[in-house]
Amino acid sequence: MVTTRDRIIVATNELFRRYGYNGTSLSQISEAAEATTGSIYHFFPGGKEALGVAVIDTTGAVYRELFESIAAEHPDPVDAFENFFDSAADVLEESDFVDPCPIGTIAREVANTSEPLRRAAERAFSSWIASAENYLINSDIDPDAADDLATMFVATVEGGFVLSRTLRCTDPLRAIALHVVAAVSAAPRTTHATLAE
Repeated sequence: MVTTRDRIIVATNELFRRYGYNGTSLSQISEAAEATTGSIYHFFPGGKEALGVAVIDTTGAVYRELFESIAAEHPDPVDAFENFFDSAADVLEESDFVDPCPIGTIAREVANTSEPLRRAAERAFSSWIASAENYLINSDIDPDAADDLATMFVATVEGGFVLSRTLRCTDPLRAIALHVVAAVSAAPRTTHATLAE
């Protein structure tokens, strides 16, 4: 059963994806969520900023779990990253280039003006990097290389979305994918024999 709180978060997420944080008003959220402004403040006493933190935390977890589900289906990290970028490009095209995730947009808008929102975005990005790094290490990628690759992966996904949305084509995202996949393929491996030593 979808609660009023969940409905507010889902509606706000959609509005942030389309209009950004600064371009979304509480009245728009109230209308889209079919909830009164009083209800919004009941669940999020800090108002729009507190709601923004909840949206980032929720969305960050969803996208981390999406990556982890794709990774779980692909023991080979090259296949996993190829699949992730292909799926991301397809989703972008199917949505007519609407931002698939509001976290990067919010971070660019308010990183210097809202410490709670900046910290929420930091938590989300850090969790994605940690998830990708753990997957790579478990795929026998050298831990130092895994750390660098995971950071590059998250940074390029975010940058790829910005370029692809701006140009209204997935060429940048697909080009970035080739380089990320090549880097993963060329990364030094840690053999079980080396670990035992």
